[in-house]
Amino acid sequence: MLGMEENIVKINYKDKEIYLVKTAHVSKNSREDAKNALNEINPDTVCIELDEVRLKSIEDKDSWRNQDIVKVIKDKQVGFLLVNIILASFQRRMAKSMDTDNGGEMIEGLTYARTNNKELVLADRTVKLTFSRIWSKLGLIEKSKLLSTIISSIFDDEEISEEELQELKEADALETALNEVSKEFPTVKKILVDERDAYLSTKIKNAQGKKIVAIIGAAHAKGIERTINEDYDITEFEKVEKHFSLGTFLKWFIPAFIIFMVGYTLFVNRDTGLEQIKSWILWNGTLSAIGALIAGGHILTILTAFIAAPITSLNPLLSAGFFAGIVEATIRKPKVKDFEDLSEDTNTFKGFFKNEVTRILLVVLLAGLFSALATFISGTDIFRSFISIL
Repeated sequence: MLGMEENIVKINYKDKEIYLVKTAHVSKNSREDAKNALNEINPDTVCIELDEVRLKSIEDKDSWRNQDIVKVIKDKQVGFLLVNIILASFQRRMAKSMDTDNGGEMIEGLTYARTNNKELVLADRTVKLTFSRIWSKLGLIEKSKLLSTIISSIFDDEEISEEELQELKEADALETALNEVSKEFPTVKKILVDERDAYLSTKIKNAQGKKIVAIIGAAHAKGIERTINEDYDITEFEKVEKHFSLGTFLKWFIPAFIIFMVGYTLFVNRDTGLEQIKSWILWNGTLSAIGALIAGGHILTILTAFIAAPITSLNPLLSAGFFAGIVEATIRKPKVKDFEDLSEDTNTFKGFFKNEVTRILLVVLLAGLFSALATFISGTDIFRSFISIL
């Protein structure tokens, strides 16, 4: 394997020979490196740094066409889908700048395993699990920083040089997008990099066969070498903790307290109580409608946000964005072309709002976000009048 030694790490684990083929997921050379390594090593098993969801997206380029946007909203997966779109756009932009295909080295591993009747192992954890574990561990400030970092990455128009591409061998799309926030919040790095290193090494070393080739992003090579002799229960890395936090408490306490204040005020001073109700309806309805308007929602979507927000703001299980999104998706159902144009449209701020798919997602997020803001403003106003009658 002359000329490839720097891209391959050999590990002897018990009676197995494990070859880590270090790649950049959008490099011109990585696909060829993976192909050459597979042919020369002739492994019993091929491990690739993918999960079933990402494998499907690589194999089926038209999978976006079958996306049911209404189901995404009903399943409360809007945030995750939006993150996926942004990350996919980010990686496609890198691939386009290098005039190569995305995930070509993984396709080589897949093709080799199927053609030669070799064992294939999907060795990585899903992006959804990784992101969900990160999200569950962060506080409000950290979550805001995380979202702003991901979103800002989509509108970065800087060209990617060959030197920068070599640096990208140290990370995949998710790791690159979260690079800055990882430095600031160690929890993110632990879940994003350290856990995945242990997860990958466990899947690779437990693969069948005596000779194993693992095609991985170069960033994970050292971590896999470090953790491969350790024992991990990787099911622990697939759990998303649901713990009771201050945010959870406030989400239920604030609406309950607002209902109590309005009810008490109506009992003591009917006119003041009616003013509180009026304030609640106008603030919640108006701001949520403005959120839907900013997202470019249909007039009926905006009206839905106005009507729904005063009610949904009193129930933590409901969201004005949910109802506004359903209406928007029903009236302006995305066409095949919208899904086909996602990669191009999500590269610009204007395109992000023009595309029907991302516009629906923005309606859900902004109508809900502005309704939450209105709850704070109106709640403060109600509290002030409540105190005045005590």
